[in-house]
Amino acid sequence: CDTVNEHKSATMSNATFVRPAKFYLSGFTNVPHVKYFYIFPCFVYIMTVLGNGLLLLVIYLDKTLHTPKYMTVFNLALTDLCGSTALRPKVLDTFLFDNRYIVYEACLTNMFFVWCLQSWTLVVMAYDRFIAICFPLRYHSIVTKPAIVAMLLFVWFFLLSLITCMVGLIDRLSFCGSVVIQSFYCDHGPTFRLACNDTSVNYKMGVFIFTVMLCFPPALIALTYICIAIALSRIASGKERVKAFKTCTSHLILVAIFFLPNLSTNIAALTSYIHPNARIINYTLIHTIPPLLNPLIYSLKTEEVLNSIKKICKKNGISSINLSKK
Repeated sequence: CDTVNEHKSATMSNATFVRPAKFYLSGFTNVPHVKYFYIFPCFVYIMTVLGNGLLLLVIYLDKTLHTPKYMTVFNLALTDLCGSTALRPKVLDTFLFDNRYIVYEACLTNMFFVWCLQSWTLVVMAYDRFIAICFPLRYHSIVTKPAIVAMLLFVWFFLLSLITCMVGLIDRLSFCGSVVIQSFYCDHGPTFRLACNDTSVNYKMGVFIFTVMLCFPPALIALTYICIAIALSRIASGKERVKAFKTCTSHLILVAIFFLPNLSTNIAALTSYIHPNARIINYTLIHTIPPLLNPLIYSLKTEEVLNSIKKICKKNGISSINLSKK
């Protein structure tokens, strides 16, 4: 009798399980002339592709930049480019051309690829600065290419595994009510909150990933800079301190523009109510400004990269001249 009852309850559970064919992305609500706003991320996306694409190309072509430091820079540019490409074209198609419905499977795919890996790349960069300043004589023996490759591969594998688990947990939910996602993409929080059944596991997973991706990294970076500050305080010459600290300023700016808006928006979303329009504006800036500024602040203005660009241009110019003569 118990077996029969269990079978009936399982059948009823399966019968009430609902997976929608499509979700509807609401975007902004009650905002006039909102289409003009989406032109801004379109312009920023073009600049992001050009900036990060140029940086990737220069690092790939110039073998003098095949160093541990520029391997992390390459990884940051790659994650910026992938994250922007996963989000921006779909946003433009959705709101500029009013294609607001998104297939269920495509929504989960969008949710997976939008999650960024920049946070732990910034930790690896902080580790590079920490070793360079605190252990300068041992830098080349500690920060090696195999060591950086191993760290970056671990970051990719670990974080992608977590994101896969988070997105996979959405698939166990039943959406028997509204299918309107109050966001401009398949955002994890607004999506799982539409479900009719228990979403406590999804909430806990979201908090865990938020902690791993956006709380631990700045804490580790802060720890490395405390050690760097202690090491710099032991340097007798003030000029040497300033010179050593200048090598960290670009990285600190990247950390600030990435983590401050991310942390403030996510903490507000987890602890209190945040209006969907405010959330969309914040997340738009989070997903557009850092990928645009990262190559400009950290790499493209440095002497090494500028010399590499000049060298590549000169080499290609000479090759074209020789070809034209032949």
